[in-house]
Amino acid sequence: MASLPENYSYSEDHEWIDAAADAAEGTTVKVGITSVATDRLGEVVFAELPEVGDTVTHSETCGEVESTKSVSDLYSPVSGTVTAVNEAVHDDYDVINNDPFGEGWLFQVEVSETGPLMTADEYAKANGVE
Repeated sequence: MASLPENYSYSEDHEWIDAAADAAEGTTVKVGITSVATDRLGEVVFAELPEVGDTVTHSETCGEVESTKSVSDLYSPVSGTVTAVNEAVHDDYDVINNDPFGEGWLFQVEVSETGPLMTADEYAKANGVE
């Protein structure tokens, strides 16, 4: 399992943003799913993502991720406007499993409000990650 980037923030639904929660409002952040999620899901075979211009709301569904094991809803960890979608994941869904905190990011959001987010340590403790 990939180690958790210390400078990221995490939702209880296993999504991340590439910023500290207290610094995210008014900035644009990348959003992805954690290595905990990819380990539990298994091989990702499809992702339905929001589109550029869509408004997302923290803690609400904004897409889904399908794997060989199940289909899971994707929840936005922040509220705001989607500014970019990682088209590369549609070309190769393996990137989500292989590099969930890097090239496997899913979409970017111009943040108007953050949801309830945890630090890397808090997320690790909540999910038994060492």
